[in-house]
Amino acid sequence: MVFSSLEFIFFFLPLVTVPYMIFKNIRVRNLILITASILFYAFGEPKAVILMLLSIVFNYGLAMLMEKYKAYKKLFLIIAVIINLALLFVYKYTGFFAESINNVFSLNIDVPVIHLPIGISFFTFQAMSYVIDVYRGDTPVQKRLSSILLYISFFPQLIAGPIVKYHDIEKQIDTRVVSFENYALGIKRFLFGLFKKVLIANNAGALWSLISGMDIASISLASAWLGAIAYTLQIYFDFSGYSDMAIGLGKMFGFDFLENFNYPYISKSIREFWRRWHISLSTWFKEYLYIPLGGNRRGSIRTYVNLIIVFFCTGLWHGASWNFVIWGMWHGLFSVLERLGLGRLLEKDKTTVISRIYTLFVVVAGFAIFGIVDFNHLKEYMGVMLFNSNGLLIDYSFLFMLKNNVFILLSGILISMPVYGIVKDKNIKVLNIVSVILYTAGFILSIAYLVSSSYNPFLYFRF
Repeated sequence: MVFSSLEFIFFFLPLVTVPYMIFKNIRVRNLILITASILFYAFGEPKAVILMLLSIVFNYGLAMLMEKYKAYKKLFLIIAVIINLALLFVYKYTGFFAESINNVFSLNIDVPVIHLPIGISFFTFQAMSYVIDVYRGDTPVQKRLSSILLYISFFPQLIAGPIVKYHDIEKQIDTRVVSFENYALGIKRFLFGLFKKVLIANNAGALWSLISGMDIASISLASAWLGAIAYTLQIYFDFSGYSDMAIGLGKMFGFDFLENFNYPYISKSIREFWRRWHISLSTWFKEYLYIPLGGNRRGSIRTYVNLIIVFFCTGLWHGASWNFVIWGMWHGLFSVLERLGLGRLLEKDKTTVISRIYTLFVVVAGFAIFGIVDFNHLKEYMGVMLFNSNGLLIDYSFLFMLKNNVFILLSGILISMPVYGIVKDKNIKVLNIVSVILYTAGFILSIAYLVSSSYNPFLYFRF
């Protein structure tokens, strides 16, 4: 079950909301959310729900052992990290590594087919962050299993993020404000995310699917870039749309989640892009991998190596395929180049035009890499996109596709910029009225789309 589905909007959410609002006791409300979260996950992963619960109990138990046997806390931390990473490896990367070994060494090892539980990367990373923070003393151990159960399994962020750290919501688990005003704000944020996912991401994704599925010999340079731009819009509005819906749902139940996206496409460098893109993930890797590796405290060479390691892991986190690794290394390369001197050149661009064009070029080209799993197809597509290998600058297919999708593309580009914040700061009185009309119309259009269309992809099946 996904947020952008009729089952969730008209069935699941009301069934959770009604009893949650009736009962005022915080323990009862937590129990309602825990039950709802387990049922939510079991709806799509009836077998893997046991795996998720075992992971939660395991990490809760190790944190308790750290508290009780402080002399062995480092040993318990090592066990936690090894088991959690092993869980990810077995379910997510076993087949990938077996296939890679076969290709490199010309072997014929049987490639196991293991079902990947949805959201395993999200709930595993949250569990690891809790145990690591307890080890560091950044957060006190939680003795109630129910609190850790709610923290990790809470359905708004369970299968699509953002990755929430325990100390960010620790107090909210026991004390939070549930009010009509917060609920209304939550609904508004949820609807905004729904619009982004259904009306923009899905339509941009349909255009990307069309272009990336075309015979590569017939694709022009313009069509290749149009497809990459469409996918760049799809992945942003899909990811940020789900984050908006998660933040909105959290607000409806009294939780305040940190922002996960901050207009990344207005960035003036790749380093800035990663401060704005998937903030919870980049923060996680910074706090739990980059800094423990030494960060930038051990000289330039070590800093560059640490960056490459982090971006390699970031790419691999997104999926068990080499295109994700290449995408991560692509960003790692430019992050290193910016530290080597490119960043200082970009800072001299007072108009920011060149720096923004450079950043968008790297990001859009990178997402084309991200979006094509088949390596041979990827090489051919990038050949057209970067080197015009077909010798076709523009064709009639490009003009036709551009004409049919110009509204979606322009809307996506416009909403990718902080236009709403600029208008809001003007204190225009009619803004509230216009906002109500737009949200109502957007909701009706979103539901109409969900009823009439079967194209509603879930990009997080790899996670």
